Amino acid sequence: MKIFQREQRSLFGEILDWMLTPLLLLWPVSLVLTWLVAQGIAGKPFDRALEYNVAALAQLVTVNQNKAQFVLPLPARELLRADDTDTVYYQVLGTSGEYLNGEKNLPLPPEDERLAPGEVRIRDDEFRGMAIKVAYTWVKLDVPNSKPALVQVAETMDKRALLATEIVKGVMLPQFVILPLAVLLVWLALVQAIKPLNHLEERIRARSPDDLSPLDAQAVPIEVVPLVSSVNDLLMRLKDSIATQKRFLADAAHQLKTPLAGLRMQADLAQREGANAEDLKQSLRQIGRSSIRATHTVNQLLALARAESSGTAMSQQPCNLVRLTMDVIRDCVPRAMDKHIDIGYEGAEQGSDDTVLMGNPTLLKEMVRNLMDNAINYTPSNADKPGMITARILKDPFSKVLVLQVEDSGPGIPPVERELVFQPFYRVLGTEADGSGLGLPIVLEIARQHNATVSIEDRRPRPSPPGPCFTARFAQSDKAPSQRRHQPQS
Repeated sequence: MKIFQREQRSLFGEILDWMLTPLLLLWPVSLVLTWLVAQGIAGKPFDRALEYNVAALAQLVTVNQNKAQFVLPLPARELLRADDTDTVYYQVLGTSGEYLNGEKNLPLPPEDERLAPGEVRIRDDEFRGMAIKVAYTWVKLDVPNSKPALVQVAETMDKRALLATEIVKGVMLPQFVILPLAVLLVWLALVQAIKPLNHLEERIRARSPDDLSPLDAQAVPIEVVPLVSSVNDLLMRLKDSIATQKRFLADAAHQLKTPLAGLRMQADLAQREGANAEDLKQSLRQIGRSSIRATHTVNQLLALARAESSGTAMSQQPCNLVRLTMDVIRDCVPRAMDKHIDIGYEGAEQGSDDTVLMGNPTLLKEMVRNLMDNAINYTPSNADKPGMITARILKDPFSKVLVLQVEDSGPGIPPVERELVFQPFYRVLGTEADGSGLGLPIVLEIARQHNATVSIEDRRPRPSPPGPCFTARFAQSDKAPSQRRHQPQS
Protein backbone atom coordinates (compact mmCIF):
# COMPACT_ATOMS: atom_id res chain seq x y z
CA MET A 1 0.00 0.00 0.00
CA LYS A 2 1.34 3.41 -0.92
CA ILE A 3 1.50 6.20 1.61
CA PHE A 4 0.85 9.08 -0.78
CA GLN A 5 -2.07 8.63 -3.17
CA ARG A 6 -2.54 10.94 -6.18
CA GLU A 7 -5.07 11.25 -8.96
CA GLN A 8 -2.28 11.62 -11.55
CA ARG A 9 0.85 9.53 -11.34
CA SER A 10 4.10 11.39 -10.64
CA LEU A 11 7.58 9.99 -11.10
CA PHE A 12 8.77 11.96 -8.08
CA GLY A 13 5.87 10.65 -5.99
CA GLU A 14 6.34 7.07 -7.20
CA ILE A 15 10.02 7.03 -6.18
CA LEU A 16 9.21 8.71 -2.86
CA ASP A 17 6.47 6.17 -2.15
CA TRP A 18 8.67 3.18 -2.90
CA MET A 19 11.46 4.56 -0.70
CA LEU A 20 9.42 5.77 2.29
CA THR A 21 6.78 3.04 2.42
CA PRO A 22 9.25 0.22 3.28
CA LEU A 23 11.01 2.55 5.72
CA LEU A 24 7.81 3.36 7.62
CA LEU A 25 6.61 -0.24 7.55
CA LEU A 26 9.91 -1.62 8.84
CA TRP A 27 10.05 0.82 11.73
CA PRO A 28 7.42 -1.03 13.91
CA VAL A 29 9.06 -4.32 12.97
CA SER A 30 12.35 -2.89 14.18
CA LEU A 31 10.63 -1.83 17.43
CA VAL A 32 9.39 -5.39 18.09
CA LEU A 33 12.77 -6.95 17.30
CA THR A 34 14.53 -4.41 19.50
CA TRP A 35 12.19 -5.25 22.40
CA LEU A 36 12.88 -8.98 22.03
CA VAL A 37 16.63 -8.45 21.85
CA ALA A 38 16.52 -6.05 24.80
CA GLN A 39 14.74 -8.63 26.92
CA GLY A 40 17.45 -11.17 26.17
CA ILE A 41 20.21 -8.69 26.94
CA ALA A 42 18.51 -7.46 30.15
CA GLY A 43 18.03 -11.01 31.49
CA LYS A 44 21.62 -12.20 31.19
CA PRO A 45 23.16 -10.39 34.21
CA PHE A 46 20.23 -11.35 36.43
CA ASP A 47 20.44 -14.97 35.26
CA ARG A 48 24.11 -15.04 36.24
CA ALA A 49 23.22 -13.63 39.66
CA LEU A 50 20.63 -16.39 40.14
CA GLU A 51 23.18 -19.02 39.13
CA TYR A 52 25.66 -17.58 41.64
CA ASN A 53 23.05 -17.62 44.43
CA VAL A 54 22.09 -21.24 43.68
CA ALA A 55 25.74 -22.30 43.73
CA ALA A 56 26.28 -20.47 47.01
CA LEU A 57 23.23 -22.08 48.64
CA ALA A 58 24.23 -25.51 47.34
CA GLN A 59 27.47 -25.26 49.33
CA LEU A 60 25.43 -24.83 52.51
CA VAL A 61 23.76 -28.24 52.17
CA THR A 62 25.55 -30.68 54.46
CA VAL A 63 25.09 -34.19 55.91
CA ASN A 64 24.45 -34.82 59.60
CA GLN A 65 23.85 -38.40 60.78
CA ASN A 66 23.13 -39.59 57.24
CA LYS A 67 20.55 -36.87 56.76
CA ALA A 68 20.62 -33.76 54.62
CA GLN A 69 20.89 -30.53 56.58
CA PHE A 70 20.71 -26.88 55.47
CA VAL A 71 21.60 -23.90 57.64
CA LEU A 72 21.31 -20.39 56.13
CA PRO A 73 23.31 -17.75 57.95
CA LEU A 74 21.50 -14.50 58.69
CA PRO A 75 23.73 -12.34 56.46
CA ALA A 76 22.96 -14.64 53.51
CA ARG A 77 19.23 -14.52 54.31
CA GLU A 78 19.27 -10.74 54.37
CA LEU A 79 21.19 -10.66 51.10
CA LEU A 80 18.45 -12.68 49.40
CA ARG A 81 15.76 -10.32 50.70
CA ALA A 82 17.62 -7.06 50.02
CA ASP A 83 16.16 -6.32 46.56
CA ASP A 84 13.73 -3.36 46.54
CA THR A 85 12.34 -4.07 43.06
CA ASP A 86 12.03 -7.84 42.83
CA THR A 87 11.22 -10.55 45.37
CA VAL A 88 13.66 -13.41 45.76
CA TYR A 89 12.54 -16.87 46.88
CA TYR A 90 14.54 -19.98 47.61
CA GLN A 91 13.79 -23.60 48.43
CA VAL A 92 15.92 -26.51 49.65
CA LEU A 93 14.64 -30.12 49.58
CA GLY A 94 16.43 -33.09 51.08
CA THR A 95 17.47 -36.39 49.56
CA SER A 96 14.00 -37.86 50.04
CA GLY A 97 12.23 -34.72 48.83
CA GLU A 98 11.62 -33.51 52.40
CA TYR A 99 11.42 -29.79 52.99
CA LEU A 100 14.54 -28.30 54.57
CA ASN A 101 14.24 -24.52 54.18
CA GLY A 102 12.77 -21.68 52.11
CA GLU A 103 9.38 -21.47 50.38
CA LYS A 104 7.43 -24.70 50.64
CA ASN A 105 5.13 -24.00 47.66
CA LEU A 106 7.81 -22.98 45.17
CA PRO A 107 7.17 -24.87 41.87
CA LEU A 108 9.31 -27.94 41.37
CA PRO A 109 11.29 -28.76 38.21
CA PRO A 110 9.77 -31.20 35.70
CA GLU A 111 9.71 -34.71 37.17
CA ASP A 112 11.27 -36.29 34.08
CA GLU A 113 14.21 -33.92 34.18
CA ARG A 114 17.33 -35.02 35.99
CA LEU A 115 20.41 -32.83 35.87
CA ALA A 116 23.96 -33.91 36.57
CA PRO A 117 24.94 -33.02 40.13
CA GLY A 118 26.39 -29.53 40.29
CA GLU A 119 24.79 -28.42 36.96
CA VAL A 120 22.71 -25.23 37.21
CA ARG A 121 19.75 -24.66 34.94
CA ILE A 122 17.27 -21.77 34.61
CA ARG A 123 13.58 -22.00 33.73
CA ASP A 124 10.54 -19.72 33.47
CA ASP A 125 7.69 -20.47 35.87
CA GLU A 126 4.84 -18.86 37.81
CA PHE A 127 4.40 -18.38 41.56
CA ARG A 128 1.49 -16.67 43.30
CA GLY A 129 0.23 -15.33 40.01
CA MET A 130 3.56 -13.73 39.09
CA ALA A 131 6.04 -14.71 36.42
CA ILE A 132 9.32 -15.78 37.91
CA LYS A 133 12.72 -16.91 36.75
CA VAL A 134 13.98 -20.00 38.62
CA ALA A 135 17.56 -21.25 38.88
CA TYR A 136 17.97 -24.75 40.31
CA THR A 137 20.53 -27.51 40.79
CA TRP A 138 20.78 -31.01 42.30
CA VAL A 139 23.35 -31.56 45.06
CA LYS A 140 24.90 -35.01 45.46
CA LEU A 141 25.36 -35.88 49.17
CA ASP A 142 27.35 -38.64 50.82
CA VAL A 143 24.28 -40.56 51.96
CA PRO A 144 23.92 -44.25 51.06
CA ASN A 145 21.05 -45.07 48.66
CA SER A 146 19.80 -41.47 48.53
CA LYS A 147 18.77 -39.07 45.80
CA PRO A 148 20.40 -35.67 45.25
CA ALA A 149 19.07 -32.72 47.21
CA LEU A 150 17.32 -29.90 45.32
CA VAL A 151 18.26 -26.21 45.66
CA GLN A 152 16.16 -23.53 43.92
CA VAL A 153 16.38 -19.73 43.80
CA ALA A 154 13.53 -17.79 42.12
CA GLU A 155 13.15 -14.11 41.35
CA THR A 156 10.33 -11.96 39.96
CA MET A 157 11.04 -10.23 36.63
CA ASP A 158 10.33 -6.55 37.30
CA LYS A 159 13.98 -5.50 37.02
CA ARG A 160 14.34 -7.33 33.74
CA ALA A 161 11.30 -5.61 32.23
CA LEU A 162 12.48 -2.25 33.53
CA LEU A 163 15.97 -2.71 32.06
CA ALA A 164 14.54 -3.93 28.74
CA THR A 165 12.32 -0.84 28.60
CA GLU A 166 15.28 1.42 29.22
CA ILE A 167 17.26 -0.30 26.46
CA VAL A 168 14.35 0.10 24.03
CA LYS A 169 14.00 3.75 24.94
CA GLY A 170 17.70 4.31 24.44
CA VAL A 171 17.56 2.68 21.01
CA MET A 172 14.19 3.86 19.68
CA LEU A 173 13.92 7.41 20.98
CA PRO A 174 16.77 8.65 18.72
CA GLN A 175 14.92 7.12 15.77
CA PHE A 176 12.05 9.56 16.28
CA VAL A 177 14.55 12.25 15.37
CA ILE A 178 16.41 10.23 12.73
CA LEU A 179 13.26 9.11 10.86
CA PRO A 180 11.94 12.62 9.99
CA LEU A 181 15.50 13.65 9.15
CA ALA A 182 15.83 10.63 6.83
CA VAL A 183 12.52 11.53 5.13
CA LEU A 184 13.74 15.10 4.63
CA LEU A 185 17.08 13.94 3.21
CA VAL A 186 15.33 11.51 0.85
CA TRP A 187 13.05 14.32 -0.29
CA LEU A 188 15.96 16.67 -0.94
CA ALA A 189 17.91 13.93 -2.74
CA LEU A 190 14.98 13.21 -5.05
CA VAL A 191 14.51 16.91 -5.77
CA GLN A 192 18.16 17.12 -6.75
CA ALA A 193 18.05 13.89 -8.77
CA ILE A 194 14.94 14.94 -10.71
CA LYS A 195 16.47 18.25 -11.83
CA PRO A 196 17.89 16.84 -15.13
CA LEU A 197 14.33 15.96 -16.17
CA ASN A 198 13.21 19.49 -15.36
CA HIS A 199 16.08 20.88 -17.43
CA LEU A 200 15.10 18.58 -20.31
CA GLU A 201 11.50 19.81 -20.07
CA GLU A 202 12.68 23.44 -20.14
CA ARG A 203 14.82 22.81 -23.22
CA ILE A 204 11.90 21.18 -25.05
CA ARG A 205 9.49 23.97 -24.09
CA ALA A 206 11.98 26.62 -25.23
CA ARG A 207 12.12 25.16 -28.75
CA SER A 208 10.37 26.83 -31.63
CA PRO A 209 7.54 24.84 -33.30
CA ASP A 210 9.59 24.26 -36.47
CA ASP A 211 12.72 23.06 -34.63
CA LEU A 212 12.78 19.27 -35.12
CA SER A 213 16.48 18.76 -34.51
CA PRO A 214 17.46 15.85 -32.21
CA LEU A 215 17.81 16.38 -28.48
CA ASP A 216 21.26 16.12 -26.91
CA ALA A 217 21.35 12.65 -25.32
CA GLN A 218 24.70 13.38 -23.62
CA ALA A 219 23.19 16.06 -21.36
CA VAL A 220 20.75 13.71 -19.59
CA PRO A 221 21.26 10.84 -17.10
CA ILE A 222 21.93 7.43 -18.62
CA GLU A 223 18.52 6.16 -17.43
CA VAL A 224 16.78 8.83 -19.55
CA VAL A 225 18.86 8.17 -22.67
CA PRO A 226 16.41 5.54 -24.08
CA LEU A 227 13.55 8.03 -23.68
CA VAL A 228 15.52 10.79 -25.41
CA SER A 229 16.53 8.38 -28.18
CA SER A 230 12.88 7.45 -28.74
CA VAL A 231 11.91 11.15 -28.86
CA ASN A 232 14.73 11.81 -31.34
CA ASP A 233 13.53 8.93 -33.49
CA LEU A 234 10.01 10.35 -33.39
CA LEU A 235 11.32 13.82 -34.31
CA MET A 236 13.22 12.42 -37.30
CA ARG A 237 10.18 10.50 -38.53
CA LEU A 238 8.02 13.58 -38.00
CA LYS A 239 10.55 15.69 -39.90
CA ASP A 240 10.55 13.24 -42.80
CA SER A 241 6.76 13.09 -42.77
CA ILE A 242 6.43 16.88 -42.83
CA ALA A 243 8.99 17.15 -45.63
CA THR A 244 7.12 14.48 -47.60
CA GLN A 245 3.81 16.27 -47.07
CA LYS A 246 5.27 19.61 -48.15
CA ARG A 247 6.78 18.05 -51.27
CA PHE A 248 3.58 16.17 -51.97
CA LEU A 249 1.41 19.30 -51.62
CA ALA A 250 3.76 21.27 -53.85
CA ASP A 251 3.72 18.56 -56.52
CA ALA A 252 -0.06 18.17 -56.25
CA ALA A 253 -0.58 21.91 -56.64
CA HIS A 254 1.70 21.88 -59.68
CA GLN A 255 -0.15 18.93 -61.26
CA LEU A 256 -3.58 20.45 -60.65
CA LYS A 257 -2.45 23.81 -61.96
CA THR A 258 -2.17 22.54 -65.53
CA PRO A 259 -5.72 21.16 -65.99
CA LEU A 260 -7.21 24.08 -64.08
CA ALA A 261 -5.34 26.53 -66.31
CA GLY A 262 -6.60 24.60 -69.35
CA LEU A 263 -10.16 24.84 -68.06
CA ARG A 264 -9.84 28.61 -67.63
CA MET A 265 -8.26 29.06 -71.08
CA GLN A 266 -10.96 27.03 -72.81
CA ALA A 267 -13.66 28.97 -70.96
CA ASP A 268 -12.07 32.25 -72.15
CA LEU A 269 -11.91 30.94 -75.75
CA ALA A 270 -15.57 29.93 -75.63
CA GLN A 271 -16.51 33.43 -74.50
CA ARG A 272 -14.51 35.33 -77.14
CA GLU A 273 -16.32 37.40 -79.73
CA GLY A 274 -16.91 35.85 -83.11
CA ALA A 275 -16.72 32.26 -81.86
CA ASN A 276 -18.91 29.96 -83.93
CA ALA A 277 -20.69 26.78 -82.83
CA GLU A 278 -17.80 24.52 -83.87
CA ASP A 279 -15.31 26.53 -81.82
CA LEU A 280 -17.66 26.37 -78.85
CA LYS A 281 -17.95 22.59 -79.15
CA GLN A 282 -14.18 22.25 -79.43
CA SER A 283 -13.73 24.33 -76.26
CA LEU A 284 -16.31 22.24 -74.44
CA ARG A 285 -14.52 19.06 -75.49
CA GLN A 286 -11.23 20.45 -74.16
CA ILE A 287 -12.96 21.48 -70.95
CA GLY A 288 -14.33 17.96 -70.60
CA ARG A 289 -10.89 16.40 -71.11
CA SER A 290 -9.29 18.81 -68.63
CA SER A 291 -11.98 18.13 -66.05
CA ILE A 292 -11.49 14.37 -66.52
CA ARG A 293 -7.76 14.77 -66.06
CA ALA A 294 -8.25 16.91 -62.93
CA THR A 295 -10.76 14.41 -61.54
CA HIS A 296 -8.37 11.54 -62.23
CA THR A 297 -5.53 13.39 -60.50
CA VAL A 298 -7.69 14.10 -57.44
CA ASN A 299 -8.83 10.46 -57.30
CA GLN A 300 -5.24 9.28 -57.50
CA LEU A 301 -4.25 11.67 -54.73
CA LEU A 302 -7.04 10.32 -52.54
CA ALA A 303 -6.04 6.74 -53.33
CA LEU A 304 -2.40 7.44 -52.42
CA ALA A 305 -3.43 9.15 -49.18
CA ARG A 306 -5.72 6.23 -48.35
CA ALA A 307 -2.92 3.73 -49.00
CA GLU A 308 -0.39 5.69 -46.90
CA SER A 309 -2.82 6.13 -44.00
CA SER A 310 -3.79 2.45 -43.79
CA GLY A 311 -0.76 1.52 -41.67
CA THR A 312 -1.36 -0.83 -38.77
CA ALA A 313 -5.09 -0.11 -38.81
CA MET A 314 -5.51 -1.93 -42.12
CA SER A 315 -8.11 -4.67 -41.77
CA GLN A 316 -6.98 -7.98 -43.26
CA GLN A 317 -8.89 -10.99 -44.48
CA PRO A 318 -8.26 -13.92 -46.81
CA CYS A 319 -8.13 -12.57 -50.40
CA ASN A 320 -8.09 -14.65 -53.56
CA LEU A 321 -5.65 -12.72 -55.75
CA VAL A 322 -6.81 -14.47 -58.94
CA ARG A 323 -10.43 -13.48 -58.32
CA LEU A 324 -9.47 -9.86 -57.60
CA THR A 325 -7.32 -9.70 -60.76
CA MET A 326 -10.09 -11.17 -62.93
CA ASP A 327 -12.56 -8.59 -61.57
CA VAL A 328 -10.19 -5.75 -62.49
CA ILE A 329 -9.59 -7.21 -65.96
CA ARG A 330 -13.34 -7.38 -66.61
CA ASP A 331 -13.65 -3.71 -65.59
CA CYS A 332 -10.80 -2.74 -67.94
CA VAL A 333 -12.09 -4.63 -71.01
CA PRO A 334 -14.30 -1.77 -72.39
CA ARG A 335 -11.48 0.77 -72.17
CA ALA A 336 -8.99 -1.69 -73.71
CA MET A 337 -11.39 -2.41 -76.59
CA ASP A 338 -11.72 1.33 -77.30
CA LYS A 339 -7.94 1.43 -77.80
CA HIS A 340 -7.86 -1.89 -79.73
CA ILE A 341 -5.76 -3.54 -77.00
CA ASP A 342 -5.75 -7.31 -76.59
CA ILE A 343 -6.05 -7.86 -72.81
CA GLY A 344 -5.78 -11.32 -71.26
CA TYR A 345 -4.93 -13.43 -68.22
CA GLU A 346 -2.54 -16.34 -67.68
CA GLY A 347 -1.50 -18.41 -64.69
CA ALA A 348 -3.24 -19.98 -61.69
CA GLU A 349 -6.88 -20.91 -61.80
CA GLN A 350 -9.46 -18.91 -59.91
CA GLY A 351 -10.46 -21.75 -57.57
CA SER A 352 -6.90 -22.56 -56.46
CA ASP A 353 -6.29 -22.49 -52.73
CA ASP A 354 -2.64 -21.46 -53.17
CA THR A 355 -3.62 -18.02 -54.52
CA VAL A 356 -5.11 -16.81 -51.22
CA LEU A 357 -3.22 -14.31 -49.09
CA MET A 358 -4.04 -12.17 -46.06
CA GLY A 359 -4.67 -8.57 -47.03
CA ASN A 360 -7.10 -5.78 -47.66
CA PRO A 361 -9.23 -6.59 -50.75
CA THR A 362 -9.97 -2.93 -51.54
CA LEU A 363 -6.30 -1.93 -51.55
CA LEU A 364 -5.21 -5.04 -53.46
CA LYS A 365 -7.86 -4.34 -56.11
CA GLU A 366 -6.65 -0.73 -56.31
CA MET A 367 -3.11 -2.00 -56.78
CA VAL A 368 -4.03 -4.29 -59.69
CA ARG A 369 -6.23 -1.57 -61.24
CA ASN A 370 -3.37 0.95 -61.23
CA LEU A 371 -1.04 -1.55 -62.89
CA MET A 372 -3.66 -2.25 -65.55
CA ASP A 373 -4.44 1.47 -66.07
CA ASN A 374 -0.73 2.20 -66.39
CA ALA A 375 -0.38 -0.52 -69.05
CA ILE A 376 -3.43 0.72 -70.99
CA ASN A 377 -2.21 4.35 -70.88
CA TYR A 378 1.29 3.61 -72.15
CA THR A 379 0.61 0.80 -74.65
CA PRO A 380 0.44 2.15 -78.22
CA SER A 381 -2.31 0.39 -80.16
CA ASN A 382 -4.49 0.78 -83.24
CA ALA A 383 -6.77 -1.37 -85.38
CA ASP A 384 -3.92 -2.41 -87.67
CA LYS A 385 -1.39 -3.16 -84.92
CA PRO A 386 -3.18 -3.88 -81.64
CA GLY A 387 -1.25 -3.74 -78.37
CA MET A 388 -1.15 -6.57 -75.87
CA ILE A 389 -1.51 -6.60 -72.07
CA THR A 390 -1.16 -9.80 -70.04
CA ALA A 391 -1.82 -10.27 -66.32
CA ARG A 392 -0.45 -13.35 -64.57
CA ILE A 393 -0.76 -14.94 -61.14
CA LEU A 394 2.04 -17.43 -60.44
CA LYS A 395 2.55 -19.49 -57.30
CA ASP A 396 5.55 -21.20 -55.75
CA PRO A 397 4.45 -23.82 -53.19
CA PHE A 398 8.02 -24.31 -51.92
CA SER A 399 8.99 -20.72 -51.13
CA LYS A 400 5.34 -19.76 -50.39
CA VAL A 401 5.57 -16.74 -52.71
CA LEU A 402 2.61 -15.51 -54.76
CA VAL A 403 3.57 -13.46 -57.84
CA LEU A 404 1.45 -10.89 -59.68
CA GLN A 405 2.74 -9.80 -63.10
CA VAL A 406 1.37 -7.22 -65.53
CA GLU A 407 3.23 -6.79 -68.82
CA ASP A 408 2.42 -4.86 -71.96
CA SER A 409 3.78 -4.27 -75.44
CA GLY A 410 4.64 -0.64 -74.78
CA PRO A 411 7.99 1.07 -75.29
CA GLY A 412 9.32 -0.10 -71.93
CA ILE A 413 11.08 1.82 -69.15
CA PRO A 414 14.85 2.48 -69.27
CA PRO A 415 16.75 0.84 -66.36
CA VAL A 416 17.96 4.20 -65.05
CA GLU A 417 14.36 5.36 -64.58
CA ARG A 418 12.85 2.19 -63.06
CA GLU A 419 13.26 3.47 -59.52
CA LEU A 420 12.23 7.01 -60.37
CA VAL A 421 8.82 5.99 -61.74
CA PHE A 422 7.74 5.02 -58.22
CA GLN A 423 8.14 8.62 -57.03
CA PRO A 424 4.94 10.72 -56.96
CA PHE A 425 4.27 12.75 -60.13
CA TYR A 426 7.31 11.42 -61.96
CA ARG A 427 6.69 10.50 -65.61
CA VAL A 428 9.06 9.03 -68.17
CA LEU A 429 10.21 11.63 -70.64
CA GLY A 430 8.97 11.30 -74.19
CA THR A 431 5.56 9.84 -73.35
CA GLU A 432 2.42 11.59 -74.53
CA ALA A 433 -0.10 9.50 -72.58
CA ASP A 434 -2.38 11.20 -70.07
CA GLY A 435 -1.52 10.51 -66.47
CA SER A 436 -0.77 12.06 -63.12
CA GLY A 437 2.33 10.12 -62.17
CA LEU A 438 0.63 8.68 -59.09
CA GLY A 439 -0.39 5.18 -60.21
CA LEU A 440 2.94 3.45 -59.56
CA PRO A 441 3.57 5.20 -56.20
CA ILE A 442 0.14 3.91 -55.13
CA VAL A 443 1.16 0.40 -56.25
CA LEU A 444 4.41 0.62 -54.26
CA GLU A 445 2.65 1.87 -51.10
CA ILE A 446 -0.03 -0.83 -51.19
CA ALA A 447 2.66 -3.47 -51.75
CA ARG A 448 4.57 -2.16 -48.74
CA GLN A 449 1.40 -2.39 -46.63
CA HIS A 450 1.19 -6.10 -47.57
CA ASN A 451 4.93 -6.85 -47.07
CA ALA A 452 5.37 -7.31 -50.82
CA THR A 453 8.07 -6.12 -53.22
CA VAL A 454 7.59 -4.54 -56.67
CA SER A 455 10.14 -4.67 -59.48
CA ILE A 456 10.28 -3.77 -63.18
CA GLU A 457 11.86 -5.98 -65.86
CA ASP A 458 11.69 -6.39 -69.61
CA ARG A 459 9.29 -8.90 -71.10
CA ARG A 460 10.60 -12.39 -71.76
CA PRO A 461 11.31 -13.41 -74.42
CA ARG A 462 12.50 -9.96 -75.44
CA PRO A 463 10.36 -8.65 -78.29
CA SER A 464 10.80 -5.31 -80.03
CA PRO A 465 9.83 -3.02 -78.38
CA PRO A 466 10.72 -4.84 -75.14
CA GLY A 467 7.76 -3.65 -73.07
CA PRO A 468 7.81 -3.49 -69.25
CA CYS A 469 6.86 -6.34 -66.92
CA PHE A 470 5.77 -5.22 -63.44
CA THR A 471 6.20 -7.97 -60.81
CA ALA A 472 4.81 -7.93 -57.27
CA ARG A 473 5.89 -10.74 -54.94
CA PHE A 474 3.77 -11.55 -51.89
CA ALA A 475 5.09 -13.72 -49.06
CA GLN A 476 2.17 -15.93 -47.99
CA SER A 477 1.71 -16.47 -44.24
CA ASP A 478 1.04 -19.81 -42.61
CA LYS A 479 -2.40 -18.64 -41.46
CA ALA A 480 -3.81 -18.24 -44.94
CA PRO A 481 -4.30 -21.93 -45.83
CA SER A 482 -6.38 -22.74 -42.74
CA GLN A 483 -8.48 -19.63 -43.20
CA ARG A 484 -9.06 -19.90 -46.91
CA ARG A 485 -10.65 -23.33 -46.60
CA HIS A 486 -13.71 -21.55 -45.23
CA GLN A 487 -13.76 -18.79 -47.84
CA PRO A 488 -16.91 -19.01 -49.98
CA GLN A 489 -16.49 -19.50 -53.68
CA SER A 490 -18.23 -17.06 -56.02
